[in-house]
Amino acid sequence: MLEADKVFAGSIPENYDRYMVPLIFAPYAADLARRAALLSPSAVLETAAGTGVVTRALAPTLSRGASYVATDLNQPMLDYAASRQAPDARITWRQADALALPFEASTFDLVCCQFGAMFFPDRPSAYREARRVLKPGGHFLFSVWDRIEENVFADDVTNALARIFPDDPPRFLARTPHGYHDTALIRRELENAGFSRVVIETHAEQSRASSPRVPAVAYCQGTVLRSEIEARAAGKLEAATDYAAAAIAARHGSGEVVAKIQAHVIMAEV
Repeated sequence: MLEADKVFAGSIPENYDRYMVPLIFAPYAADLARRAALLSPSAVLETAAGTGVVTRALAPTLSRGASYVATDLNQPMLDYAASRQAPDARITWRQADALALPFEASTFDLVCCQFGAMFFPDRPSAYREARRVLKPGGHFLFSVWDRIEENVFADDVTNALARIFPDDPPRFLARTPHGYHDTALIRRELENAGFSRVVIETHAEQSRASSPRVPAVAYCQGTVLRSEIEARAAGKLEAATDYAAAAIAARHGSGEVVAKIQAHVIMAEV
């Protein structure tokens, strides 16, 4: 992962929430919230909360006396998440690095993280930090994307942009969001961090959009892929987005489009 892969700034948070959340994140957020609620946690920490899709799904399921700390490394993402959340005195928003959490040991019943671990530059350190702040018997619940070939629209966009920029193809999607999918490695890193009873489930969903342009805009303008495109061709973001949309239309049709998405959902216990 490159350092620039972690920078979600400018208009990216708004486009991310407007396009990416309904396209690929919402169904997994509902699933993660359901799994978390079954644990009946009273103190929850969310890392890499992004624009708050899991927070919005999980908070209503918690008890009235529960506490919920939602964190992210990127303040613009956190600010946008807070603006989208209904007033809730149980929720605290705090900028924090998952590799150096500013919390005492044995503070939380549950640490959850949806599609954030891929961005951690040192995942073993992040896992040790998650374990440190969990109470005995606590749970670490998180998800990561499977390989890009199992996530069709992301693969379509990546392949389309490689045709536009053959000498320097933008590889953000394959490199980072879809770059951490080896379940044996995930299990080993969690066990080395001190977790036990690691359960990994591969979970497929359907990604739906009203037109081919929606996933093109989502990936090209709602992720760090935008920065990669603009670095290669200033002023050509719309043209690149149009090309990606045409590639999706050629494969999936010009009306509503549907394609597979797939992720790994991991539960580990202290």
